[in-house]
Formats: sequence, C-alpha cells, structure tokens
Amino acid sequence: MKGTVSQRLTGLAALAVVLIVCFGQPLCELVGRALHSDLYSHILLVPFISAYLIWLKRRDLALDSGTARGWAVIPLLSGGALLAGYWCAARAGWKPKPDDYLAAMTLAFLLFLWGGGFLFLGLQTMRRVAFPAAFLIFMAPFPVVAREGIESFFQRGSADAADLLFKMSGMPVLRQGTGFHLPGFALEVAPQCSGIHSSLVLFITSWLAGYLFLKSPWRRAALALAVIPLALARNGLRIVTIGQLCVHVSPDMIHSPIHHHGGPLFFALSLIPFFLLLHLFRRSESKDRPKANAAAETQGGVSHQPALPSGPIQDSPRNVGADVRRLTL
Repeated sequence: MKGTVSQRLTGLAALAVVLIVCFGQPLCELVGRALHSDLYSHILLVPFISAYLIWLKRRDLALDSGTARGWAVIPLLSGGALLAGYWCAARAGWKPKPDDYLAAMTLAFLLFLWGGGFLFLGLQTMRRVAFPAAFLIFMAPFPVVAREGIESFFQRGSADAADLLFKMSGMPVLRQGTGFHLPGFALEVAPQCSGIHSSLVLFITSWLAGYLFLKSPWRRAALALAVIPLALARNGLRIVTIGQLCVHVSPDMIHSPIHHHGGPLFFALSLIPFFLLLHLFRRSESKDRPKANAAAETQGGVSHQPALPSGPIQDSPRNVGADVRRLTL
C-alpha cells in the first residue's frame, strides 16, 4: 500500500480501531478476566509494555519502506481460518469454555493486527518491531487443555524437587505421587500449588530482560529456558519450608500466611539466581565483543601495500637529501 508515512500510520490506526470495535465483546471479557484472575493479571500491562518497546526503537523505524502484501496474507488468512474453525466447531456442538473462547478471539485479533502491520508498515519496519509485536501474544489466555497440562507439569515437577530437598534435609518422608507423609503430618501438592502464575511472570520477565540486555539469541533462549528449573526449585523450596514448619512448629502452619500469601516472598528469592544468571550472560557478552571485533578487523581490515620494485633503488644524493630535509622540518 503506497502513501506517505502519516497516511500509513493513519491507516493502521483506523484498522486497529475497526478491529477493537469488531472484537469489542471478547476484548471487554478479556479485561474482566484479567481483573479477576491472578494468573492473567499481567494481560493489562502487555499492550503498554509492547508500545514502550516500540517507542524505544522509534529512531530506527523505516516507516517509508515498501509494504509487504505477501507477508500480510499469512496472518490475515490464519486469523480468518481460526475464526472459521471456531465457528464450525461451535456449530458442530463443541461448547468452548470461557478461556478457550478468549484465547481464540484474542489470537485472531492479534493475527489481523499483525497483518495490518505488514500491510501498512512494510516488512523492514515489522522486522525491527518483531519482538514488541510478538510480545502481544501474552495477551492471550491459555486454552484450558494447555493450562491444565502446564499445571500438571509444574505440580509433578515441584513434587520431585520437594522430594529431593526433603531427602537432602534428612527429613523422613514417604512419597505417594504428589503427596508426602511426614512425621505426624501429611502434605499434598495440589494443582493450585504448581506456581503457574509466578512461573509465567518470571518467563515473561526473562524474555523482556533478554531483549533489553542481551544480544546473543542463544543467551536469550537460555535465560528463558532457565526459568523452568528455577520455578521448580522455588516451588520445591516452598513445599519443604511449609512441611518443615508443620513438623517442627505446628501442623496449623499449613494455614499460616507463608502458605496462603508466601508466593511473592519465594518469587523474590527466585529472582536472585535469575538476575545472577543475567549478569553472567552480560559479562560473557562483553568479553566476546572485543574478540568478535578483533576477528572482524583481522578478516576485513587487511591493508594492501603497494608492491615494491624488484630492482635496486637508485636515488641521487640530491634527492636523498631533499627527502631527509622534508622529514626533519
């Protein structure tokens, strides 16, 4: 789509308004879900974070680049196919749960918005804002099947971590699945204890920190993947702490604030190794950068000296003296 920069931005803004109107009902329900859910409380912040990241790169945007109709077709068709598939499944008798409905509608909304970005801004601009645009995916809730699968993974993984920590502490323990029989007390790791909310927040934080502070793609990916063992260790430590208190202090500690409201404390503890790992990655990048620059200079900075004559150089004494005088002046 040809036009001035202001016309393109106006067109994209108009498309965004049209999409917000068309998806008004599911978007309003999404806001209500975020306001009343601990798991999805971050959704309200995602658009503002994405807008801020784009604002940081405002000087590097090539808004006068050509449009990318071919690339725009991919998300536009995908959004249309998603809506068509949802409608056909509903007509066939499928009754989606609220989170399934919001996940499908939010993803379709984002696909149409990304398609408009390719159409109005062009491929070069979309490449430069690829991360802020992709970051909007965190607006979409998990489908129920995905959420239950993630909860089950962290539930069992946290039980494994707690079992290891119990044995390391010398506590006599008998494990049965996700349950632990301690001296005079039984403890069960419920799905609500999986820590999926804090793990999701830490995962989002890892992507933001990697984008802002790291350059290497593999270091960014490693930082994000490190969230999984950190989350399991954090949940395991919380379970062991509660179990130790119930055995050595009182079984009533299961109803204490450290159980029901101790999540932020253990989340803060998990930030210590997280930021330590980020610091180590930044230091390793700062060490690798001079080596990369030196290698680039070695490969691309070889100077070509003019060929010297093969025969003997014969200069008259007068010329040599002139050269010497020029050097000494």
